[in-house]
Amino acid sequence: MSSSDLVMEFSFEEAQRLDVAAREAILEAPGFGKHFTDHMVSIEWTAERGWVDARVMPYGPLVMDPASSVFHYGQEVFEGLKAYRHDDGGIYTFRPEQNARRLNTSATRLALPHLPVPTFVESLKQLVRADSDWVPAGGENSLYFRPFMIADESFLGVRSAHKVRYMVIACPVGPYFEHGIKPLSIWLSTKYSRAGRGGTGEAKCGGNYAASLLPQQEAYDNGCAQVLFTDAATNTIDELGGMNIFFVRGENTLVTPTLNGNILHGITRDSIIQLARDRGMTVEERDVTIDEWRSGVDSGQITEVFACGTAAVITPIGQLKTPDFVIGAADTEPGEVSMSLRAELTGIQHGRVEDRHGWLVRLDA
Repeated sequence: MSSSDLVMEFSFEEAQRLDVAAREAILEAPGFGKHFTDHMVSIEWTAERGWVDARVMPYGPLVMDPASSVFHYGQEVFEGLKAYRHDDGGIYTFRPEQNARRLNTSATRLALPHLPVPTFVESLKQLVRADSDWVPAGGENSLYFRPFMIADESFLGVRSAHKVRYMVIACPVGPYFEHGIKPLSIWLSTKYSRAGRGGTGEAKCGGNYAASLLPQQEAYDNGCAQVLFTDAATNTIDELGGMNIFFVRGENTLVTPTLNGNILHGITRDSIIQLARDRGMTVEERDVTIDEWRSGVDSGQITEVFACGTAAVITPIGQLKTPDFVIGAADTEPGEVSMSLRAELTGIQHGRVEDRHGWLVRLDA
C-alpha cells in the first residue's frame, strides 16, 4: 500500500462546547459563514517528515509568527463542500474525492504538497464525528466545510515553504443568497480580469478571490449581486466571481464555457453536466461570447441562464448589466430547466433523490 492510500490516525482534544440552547438557536437561522463548530482539524507537513500530527482540536485562533510565508507570498489554497443530514439521521457529503483532487491540483500550482485523498476524506469524517450536533436538518440547510492549506514557515524569501499546515473548519449554513431562489442581476467587469492564461485561474486560491473583490464592489454599486469576468486575451466568457455559468439553448442544449486554464473546475458544474446528459440533453463545452449571449436572448434561442457552485448550488440569472447595454430583464422568472436540475441535484445531496452515480459518502458511520 502506497503512502497516498494511507489514512492517518487523528488525536482528539475535547473542546468546551457551546451551550445546547445557543447552538439550537444558531441552527434555526444559521446564515452563511457566520457561526463555527466547536472543533477544527489540523495536520502539519514539513519537507523532512511529510504529513504528521493529525489532530481534532478546539476551534479557536491560530498562533502564527508574523513572518509566516502565507502572509507575505499568498501561498495558500482552499476548498468548499457540504455535509447533509438525511431523513434517516445519517450525515453524508457529496463527491469529496473530487474536492480532494482539486485541492491537490490547486496545491501543485501554488507549490504546496499534495494531501492524500483518503486523508482529506478522513479529516471530514473526524470533524463530523466530533461535531455531528452542528449538522442542521430540514430544507436546504447543511454544514459547510472549509478545508485549507497554508504555508506557515517563518521566513522572508521568494521560494516555496518547507512547512505547511492543512486545516478544516466548518459552519452550519442556510441558503447562500438571503432573498432565496430569485434570478440575479450580474455586472460585466470590463476593466478588470480575474485571471490570465498561465496564471492561477483554475486554482482555488485566495488571490483569485481577492482580485475579484474590487469588481464585485463595482457590481454592488450598480445594483448587481455578482460580477462576470471574461478572458483578458479573447474576451470570451470565463465565470462569475465565485461561480460557473451555463446557458440553456432551445429545449435540449446546455452550453458552458470550456475549461481554459482560467476557469475553476467546478464540481457542481461537472455534476450538472452529468445530470443533463442523463436526461438526453446535448452539452456543449466551448467558448461563449457576450455577443452570443446578447443575440441569443434577443432571438429567443437562449431561454435560460444560470450560475452554479457549492455554496449557491444553482442560481438563475435574469439580467446582465454592462456599462453600455443590458441583456435580459431583472424580473425574469426562474427557468424550468434550471430549477429542475437544481431540484434533482439538491435532492441527491439531501437523500431525497436516488444517487445513481455513487456521489454520496457517509461521514458519521
